[in-house]
Amino acid sequence: MLKTDWRNAGLALLLGAGFPLGFAPYGWWPLSLLSAAGLFLLLHLSQHRLGWLAWFFGVGKYLSGASWIYVSIHQYGNASPLLAGLLVGLFVAALALFMLPVGWVMQRFRMATPSINAMIFCCAWSLMEWSLTWLLTGFPWLFVGYSLTDSLFVGLLPVWGALGAGFWALLWTIGGLLCVRAAWQRLPIARGSLVMAVLPLALVLLALPWQWVTSSGTHSVAIVQGNVDQAVKWDADQRQAIVNRYLRLSEPHWSADTLVWPEFALTAFGADAERITSGLDARGMQSSTNVVIGAPRVEWRRDIEGADTNVPRYKLFNAAVGLGQAQGIVTKHHLVPFGDYVPLQDWLRGLIDFFDLPMSNATRGAAQQANVVLSLQSKPVETAIGICYEIAYGNSMRHRTQGAGLLMTLTNDTWFGRSIGPHQHMQIARVRALENGRWLLRAANDGITGVVDHHGQIRARLPQFVEGVLATSFQVMQGTTPYSVMGDWPLLVIIAGLILVFRQRSVADKVKIT
Repeated sequence: MLKTDWRNAGLALLLGAGFPLGFAPYGWWPLSLLSAAGLFLLLHLSQHRLGWLAWFFGVGKYLSGASWIYVSIHQYGNASPLLAGLLVGLFVAALALFMLPVGWVMQRFRMATPSINAMIFCCAWSLMEWSLTWLLTGFPWLFVGYSLTDSLFVGLLPVWGALGAGFWALLWTIGGLLCVRAAWQRLPIARGSLVMAVLPLALVLLALPWQWVTSSGTHSVAIVQGNVDQAVKWDADQRQAIVNRYLRLSEPHWSADTLVWPEFALTAFGADAERITSGLDARGMQSSTNVVIGAPRVEWRRDIEGADTNVPRYKLFNAAVGLGQAQGIVTKHHLVPFGDYVPLQDWLRGLIDFFDLPMSNATRGAAQQANVVLSLQSKPVETAIGICYEIAYGNSMRHRTQGAGLLMTLTNDTWFGRSIGPHQHMQIARVRALENGRWLLRAANDGITGVVDHHGQIRARLPQFVEGVLATSFQVMQGTTPYSVMGDWPLLVIIAGLILVFRQRSVADKVKIT
């Protein structure tokens, strides 16, 4: 029995390790669906310890799909390979705990009918992903729906969002496998399995003819990719040289409607920052250009009195600043643990350099903020901006997009090095464009800088790890998608309804047994 348990655990680990192959940069989207469906079959056919089988799947999933965390800690945090490996192992083991309830639910509510068990699994999986959008600050990464940008289910994303599209795609995959399994065993195909295999495709066909949004104009943009080495980015002696690089790259493009610099393109503070931003503001006004840059923002605290205090006298924000024709400032709300702030900092600061990064003491911006407003053809255009990791929060970006005609994300993916991280990050941004029916401008320090249309297609991009300027055009959109209006509520209502049905059936089965 123990041998069987370890064999199943190893199989779950392998299935999880194959799950990220459906995401960028690989793009083999059926593999993610088959990997999750394989976990269902393993849980369906196993008898006990299903929670731990699901946990082993999660370990494989994050160990393979979030390997870029090791690059950040080892290469930029100067941690030894052993210490970096240990920290990544702890991170992966903790994240995999989110998979435990999936297995527990399968064991607790197991039914005799495979199709019902499949629906229970899909509901538990989607609730697991939903919890990762908010629980303990969340980690909305490697969702099934993110792998669907180039799949036959792409039309579901503007309607159902990443969570809902992932639910229907997974339901279709498992339903298809159950039909194949029944045919292989020369058994009648259950009606439930057939419905699962057909219904999602019907939803896809229903979504195809709809054009949810329309264009209200085309405009030029120049997105600057500075390719500044992280080792010198926060070096005070290099600040002016970095600014000069961005100014040099920007100089031929002041005729563009919009000029964008990435996250923390500017690393100066105080009077130096004021001098630089004032110059950019004046130049933008002179050339009628919208300028949006990533920069730190400092707010001095008026509630601190006396000289003898350990309380910081200022608040430091990660901000996107509108200059020239652009107006407004947005500060980062969804902070990255250990990047923007250090949990349990009294214990962890000083352990490795990664926990002492220059911006690892950032203050969380307000949850509700006004969008940056661009002036395009003398018309104000609200622009919903997600700074770095914030683009992964679908519901948050949905709220910001209300009233906005354009999406924008400023990021610094240098932390990921040459890993798969930047590619996954870009794919998530593509999903946000699809969900909200908006073009998206992505400015990244060393790539991937690009422009994504409202269908989630990359219209233009720069190669990674080069300095350059992406001079292209974008469209401002009007109208709304079903997802931008309703969010994840339709999916949650469907899951709640299915849970009630499963519960009633479970009670009825117990009554029959009694």
